[in-house]
Amino acid sequence: MHQVPRAHAVDGEDTGRMDNVSGTIAKSGMRSEGDGATRLGNIVDLRSDTVTRPTVEMRRAMAEAEVGDDVYGEDPTVNRLEKRAAEIFEKEAALFVPTGCMGNLIAIKVWTHHGVEVICDERSHVNLYELASMSAIAGCMPRIARGVDGILSWKLIEAVIRPKIYYDSQTALISIENTHNMAGGTVHPTASVDEICGHAHEAKLKVHMDGARIFNAAVALGESVRQMTKKVDSVMFSLSKGLGAPVGSMLVGSDAFIEKARIYRKMFGGGMRQAGVIAAAGLIALEKSPARLHVDHENARRLAEGIARTPGLKIDPAQVRSNIVIFDCQETGKTAVELCDVLREKGIWALDTAVYSVRFVTHCDVDHAGIERALAVLAEVLTQPQRARA
Repeated sequence: MHQVPRAHAVDGEDTGRMDNVSGTIAKSGMRSEGDGATRLGNIVDLRSDTVTRPTVEMRRAMAEAEVGDDVYGEDPTVNRLEKRAAEIFEKEAALFVPTGCMGNLIAIKVWTHHGVEVICDERSHVNLYELASMSAIAGCMPRIARGVDGILSWKLIEAVIRPKIYYDSQTALISIENTHNMAGGTVHPTASVDEICGHAHEAKLKVHMDGARIFNAAVALGESVRQMTKKVDSVMFSLSKGLGAPVGSMLVGSDAFIEKARIYRKMFGGGMRQAGVIAAAGLIALEKSPARLHVDHENARRLAEGIARTPGLKIDPAQVRSNIVIFDCQETGKTAVELCDVLREKGIWALDTAVYSVRFVTHCDVDHAGIERALAVLAEVLTQPQRARA
């Protein structure tokens, strides 16, 4: 993906917040609960849900967090976060990790050994955007299955499982992404996940869920994350995407899994000391943010509907089920990079995902007004005559 340099402060808006805020708040980047959002320079940042800023409540909790040395297991705030995550998912234990990439890598390392394969969708995050860490560090190879809109079924997985022949590399793990980022936030049906787990376990294979946005999937399905992940062996979920915490992800699974995961977290450089300072924000995100994710989904549908009415752009709004909106811009005569660059000049920040594919991601720092502004600017730049190239 083409990454736009982050040369300026990233600001958005929160539901119900006034646009006219004091210079002090704007400069500090603080999102104030219940009084709208800062939009510094009228920027609407839709590149990702990772760009959100912690709320005042989160910042206060971070400042006042009770801390200890987490490498020794003595940070009470981290311990509370891990205990709460395990309770919500009804798993035996949980582990706080710095990033989702590290969480996925740890899970792969626990469930595999050098020379085996991990089945995943061809456009999955573990395959495309984690620096080939499953190969470089865990010593595994991705075995690609082509999901339907990113969604894998047992039939698709079964077709790429290696036969039990001594001279073939062997399948060890299945990785499912829910929601699926590059497919536009598509959602794995729980019945399908359960079927995959049932057959996988019969074949003595483990199933890991990259659930970076699992709470978005839960909102889309109207189910609990406990129901959705009951049969998977491990889950990674992000605190710093839709849930809005400034940093951190979680791994949940059995006691034995987390015991091994803790070792690999330390090996990979993820052992943190007084980590309660950031875990405190994660606790608030975990407890409070899932209840507002439906707003992001509504904003994403509004974006999709507006894009569908914009000449030159293609998207099926019915396919937008969570907070990710990916549309085709080929008929505009602009590449995705060119369109993103033009939008950026107007204060709308987006990300290209392919030559003619642009991604918007809604989140807690962009409200309804920000969505309407994005659509207005998008229509404006596509009706302007293209500048002659030198």
